[in-house]
Amino acid sequence: MFAIIETGGKQYRVCVGDVLDVERLDVEEGTTVDLKALLTGEGENITVGSEAEGKTVKATVVRQLRAPKVIVFKYKAKKNVRKRQGHRQYYTRIKIDAIV
Repeated sequence: MFAIIETGGKQYRVCVGDVLDVERLDVEEGTTVDLKALLTGEGENITVGSEAEGKTVKATVVRQLRAPKVIVFKYKAKKNVRKRQGHRQYYTRIKIDAIV
């Protein structure tokens, strides 16, 4: 069985037991979160829209982490203007427990 969930403005296809990194959720490690299922399916049987309303995906927060640093470098040619900046995005690693 699989489901399409939405979190952090992105959609993910998940199955029970999957581990994935999503945009940061403001919860503690080890807690359970409920994510809204936009679509669920098993084989040829797919429910979407109003049929899938009320279905949720239960996930456990495994870890809060940050992505590797990305360097942003801006400059203006022939003007001796340079700006170097780094960024590390926050992520939450979750494990899918059940599709209810």
